[in-house]
Amino acid sequence: QLQLVESGGGLVQPGGSLRLSCAASGFRLVYYAIGWFRQAPGKEREGVSCISSSGGSTHYADSVKGRFTTSRDNAKNTVYLQMNSLKIEDTAVYYCAAINTDRAYCSESAIDYWGQGTQVTVAS
Repeated sequence: QLQLVESGGGLVQPGGSLRLSCAASGFRLVYYAIGWFRQAPGKEREGVSCISSSGGSTHYADSVKGRFTTSRDNAKNTVYLQMNSLKIEDTAVYYCAAINTDRAYCSESAIDYWGQGTQVTVAS
């Protein structure tokens, strides 16, 4: 079964940190760019970050630049999203998604696989 599984979400205070993981089963992530997306209640899903298959190229939404970092360990078939200096407005369900390309290209229209999502709640 081909799937992506996110983990690492939870409740954190403003200013805190979390690290999300996205693990693949049934296929090798080394052939895929990986995007992180999020959807807050009542809002549209938005792209957060994108990393190329090699990890050599990354892109971030302006709202998370300087606070979030995406990385990958292809040997572990896992991609990460390190989230620092979290704000209340970062509260959302976070999803990872795989796109069969070597570029840092993470358009929703090109996604091959979605994870099920993990809840991140930032509250005092």
